[in-house]
Amino acid sequence: MMINNQQSINSIEKISHEIRLRIVELTFQSRKYGAHIGGSLSSVEILATLFHSVVQNKPNSIEERDRVILSKGHAALALYCVLESVGLLSKEELDTFEGNGSQFLAHAKRDITKGLEFSGGSLGLGISYAVGVALACKAKGINNQIYVLLGDGECDEGLVWEALMCVKNYNLTNFTAIVDFNHLQADGFTEEVMNTDSLFDKFTAFGFKTIETDGHSIKDLVGAFGKRSDSKPNAIIARTIKGKGISFMENKRNWHHGILSDIQYKKAIDELNKWNSTDGE
Repeated sequence: MMINNQQSINSIEKISHEIRLRIVELTFQSRKYGAHIGGSLSSVEILATLFHSVVQNKPNSIEERDRVILSKGHAALALYCVLESVGLLSKEELDTFEGNGSQFLAHAKRDITKGLEFSGGSLGLGISYAVGVALACKAKGINNQIYVLLGDGECDEGLVWEALMCVKNYNLTNFTAIVDFNHLQADGFTEEVMNTDSLFDKFTAFGFKTIETDGHSIKDLVGAFGKRSDSKPNAIIARTIKGKGISFMENKRNWHHGILSDIQYKKAIDELNKWNSTDGE
């Protein structure tokens, strides 16, 4: 389903803008509960490109579908909004986000019929699960692809690197790791907590074909996914900005999780609409 024509890229850019607005709307609606908005905003284009350009959903064969596994569990809101954009979730369902009795909370609950492949939250577990899925699919001779989205802060976890060694050991050519490289985690800047600035070199040393790209450029992301190797595992280091698109959130640690006031909500929506209007000129 890979696309690279300008009209399709423009379409995904428009969808990404709508997803950003929806993330802000749902964060505001969640009121006292708030949401993990910063990392959700940094991962919008990555997830939008995957679901609108890369993955093969194969609805008539649920076992043979491509899998998108969210190891970066705090970006569940972004994943929900992208799944809504492809019709796997309804607006009515997602409007219950963070409400009492809702299925859609800060961390995703597994429901493969809705595109939720993994019950996320504990960092490092999603990629380990993804390796198991890739191994099982390979053993069954299923011709599909497994994509897993990690946070750069998540890469502090030793479990991540054990999983990556396993990927190389079994030469899982059906496996692609994507790192949302926004330089921030809950405890601060990654360079200060655990410097991961050499992620490209690390993934390459672990036997992956590694590509570094602009994680907010649909065109560049499409190009990166299109360059995947068929003979080794793949990794994409996507350079992003936490809180992308909203001035008072960008590169701000305290917006890892946040609650929007009425004034902040209006400012965020105004800025996103202005940014989209400017990009369209």
